[in-house]
Amino acid sequence: MSINWVMLDPRDGFTPLSGEQKLWTSPPRTSFSIQSMHQYPGKDPFSISSSSGRVYLTNRRIVYLPATATPTFQSFNGPLLNLHDTHVTTPWLGPNAWIAAVQPVPNGGIPSTHAAVELKLTFRDGGAYDFHTKFVAIRERLQQAVEVARESGQSSQALRADRNGATGMGGASVDLNSVHLDQLPAYEETAPGSAPIAAPASTLIPVEASSTSHNQNSVGAAAAEAAERRETARAPPAEPPPGYEEVQRQGVAERLERDLRSTQ
Repeated sequence: MSINWVMLDPRDGFTPLSGEQKLWTSPPRTSFSIQSMHQYPGKDPFSISSSSGRVYLTNRRIVYLPATATPTFQSFNGPLLNLHDTHVTTPWLGPNAWIAAVQPVPNGGIPSTHAAVELKLTFRDGGAYDFHTKFVAIRERLQQAVEVARESGQSSQALRADRNGATGMGGASVDLNSVHLDQLPAYEETAPGSAPIAAPASTLIPVEASSTSHNQNSVGAAAAEAAERRETARAPPAEPPPGYEEVQRQGVAERLERDLRSTQ
């Protein structure tokens, strides 16, 4: 974190560093204050404020430019990884504010007797939560890049940010300009070692097509059943009707009796 270290530009507000991208800009009536977190005996209190200005969020730092610069306060910039315990406060009356504990950088304009100072941005025209959401997302990406570098065997000494966009770690460095800031792809459920699981083919049939197919199948089954009944009605019976043999015997006996009477 440093005071009056930003290179100002009359058209764009400030000159970005190599590879730096402006990601968010606040409304013009955003106030700024930075002050000592604790005032112990022997420590000189420190305080700087501005009632109106703009805050810029980049992929490397936050920058504040007051609407009216003074000889003592012309700009502020703080590396994202030097901002801790960030949160939004919502008072009963008044605009929302964003607060952070800032870890100063060496020779940044903050007395060396202060290990940390409190930064407060008050968003009079709104935007506090939008700013905080974007800040957290970007800072998490940067922090992940640093943690990956640590796990790969690099030194775990204190981080230091240089003006070329590299965060050093005991002689090694992480290129902040190469950190991926785009949205991650949507999650797709996959089986281990296989392509994304596709839905069963039956579930991919449109509802209307499925209903039509079901109706057609029902009509076809009814027609087949009616045809089978007609064929069965036309075919001769495979077995004689009940009592057929008894009737045949009675008929034969009656014919024999008539024949015997005619011969007498």
